[in-house]
Amino acid sequence: MNQVRVRYAPSPTGLLHIGNARTAIFNYLFAKHHKGAFIIRIEDTDIKRNVEGGEESQLDNLKWLGITWDESDDVGGPYGPYHQLKRLDIYQKYANDLIELGYAYKEYKNKENKNIFGIRFKVPKNITYQWNDLVRGSISFESSNVEDWIMIKDNGIPTYNFACVVDDHLMKITHILRGEEHITNTPKQIMIYQAFNWDIPRFGHMTLIVNEHGKKLSKRDANVDQYISMYREKGYPSISLLNFIALLGWSSPNNKEILTQPELINYFDEKRLSSAPSYFDRKKLNFLSSKHIKLMSTENLKEFIRPFLVNGGIKIKSEEWFEKLLVVFKDRLEYGSQIVSLYKRFINHPFKLNEQMEQILKQYTPISLLEAFYQRLKDLKSLNSLDIDMIISGLQRDLALSGKNLYVPLRIGVSAEEHGPNLAILIELLGKRKVLNRLQKTITFLRG
Repeated sequence: MNQVRVRYAPSPTGLLHIGNARTAIFNYLFAKHHKGAFIIRIEDTDIKRNVEGGEESQLDNLKWLGITWDESDDVGGPYGPYHQLKRLDIYQKYANDLIELGYAYKEYKNKENKNIFGIRFKVPKNITYQWNDLVRGSISFESSNVEDWIMIKDNGIPTYNFACVVDDHLMKITHILRGEEHITNTPKQIMIYQAFNWDIPRFGHMTLIVNEHGKKLSKRDANVDQYISMYREKGYPSISLLNFIALLGWSSPNNKEILTQPELINYFDEKRLSSAPSYFDRKKLNFLSSKHIKLMSTENLKEFIRPFLVNGGIKIKSEEWFEKLLVVFKDRLEYGSQIVSLYKRFINHPFKLNEQMEQILKQYTPISLLEAFYQRLKDLKSLNSLDIDMIISGLQRDLALSGKNLYVPLRIGVSAEEHGPNLAILIELLGKRKVLNRLQKTITFLRG
């Protein structure tokens, strides 16, 4: 195989969404697996729909995902420029060549004005266009089902199907991985390759991404966060999103799901691209994200979580306090901003026992337990999780209590929750005054 060269060619008409990100990721992984080149080309010819800042936003979010490229206008390369609006003279030259070869003709908008015209490709008759798709196998179209199509509009701007072929040929693109909506474009593109007797790249058309109802993931689907920036703002680790999107239509050979970027590159095999629709499963994303958070070192996790605490108005009392906060909540985190709601739920919330908690407390009749716990905590100069664990062990021995009979009343008395994170560290984070106040309220509540 000659050096693999693939491209991701976004239009700056909006933000980077899940579908486009998958196209970029698959092309990137394919190129890196085969030690090839990954090119960014900006297809900006849809001038009316181009959004200010759209290109910068898309490229910034690609970099955040860990995607880097070998050629583009921002990093350079031998086949630039890599913006289509900077290549209009190139398209005009090749369109004129096709007219001379008899494969295209001018179409005048106004017969009296010979200066304004578009250029159409003359579709051959009785031709079958066939290719062996990397994902779907053999696909064919009859030329009789394709009408003469516009290559250059009367404003001098090329259409997608013409410009991308010229660019892909000149940039020596060997493989094209893209969404299945481009299948019907492929015959028109093959026509251009054949007219010039150019080598045709290998095509691979990835399947749809569908929502929980089996419908195509749409930008208008309010139930799914569509844009990469949304996940970035919520605090999903970039590797978790890269990992999740890579599994939308592809699987590793050993069915391993928690994958690092080097593993994704190593395992990526185009033969394992699925021909079945890919289900966007938010629960699976959250699972993968939680696993990647658990894999972070303490220092990396602190730097990852710190901005969310600051933006949430939560004061970091000390680095030791911060580390203990992470010990308590690390196993519960699915994304970074979740630390704020967990903090507010377990540490900084109005302490109130509801009817359900009242019934559970009465079931365990824990007044003597809570009173003993209150007194032993009160006697401590400061709350330290190790000392608290020793007090709980002493209560277990002295009152002959264990399991739920011991921990459920203590936990409810401290947090008004039946379940929660490590009790001793949670009590240390809450602080002595707040814990004693809550225990006293619970004891008073039980006495009626």
